[in-house]
Amino acid sequence: QVQVVESGGGLVQPGGSLTLSCTASGNILATDTVSWYRQPPGQERELVASITNNYPPYYDFSVKGRFTISRDNAKNTVYLKMNSLKSEDTAVYYCNLGRQMQYYWGQGTQVTVSS
Repeated sequence: QVQVVESGGGLVQPGGSLTLSCTASGNILATDTVSWYRQPPGQERELVASITNNYPPYYDFSVKGRFTISRDNAKNTVYLKMNSLKSEDTAVYYCNLGRQMQYYWGQGTQVTVSS
């Protein structure tokens, strides 16, 4: 069983930046697909960004140009760098790790964008 853990959430003002981190028990393999999802209050969970081997990262149109997903294999961590944050980015952010047709979720981290 792979355990996924997110960190880095918090309260930030509109226009600010925040970086989320995702780690997994053992190692995040180069062949794993790691995705960030978010669930705004009262809404469905939605895919924000995804990174996988040998393909360019995917971004939802609502975050393209503002968010950057990246991985640091030496630190066994996938990051979501979020810039120019808006109130509509407020949500619980979840990391999802896909490996050999199995998918593992973290517990989520709250991001609140408010003045």
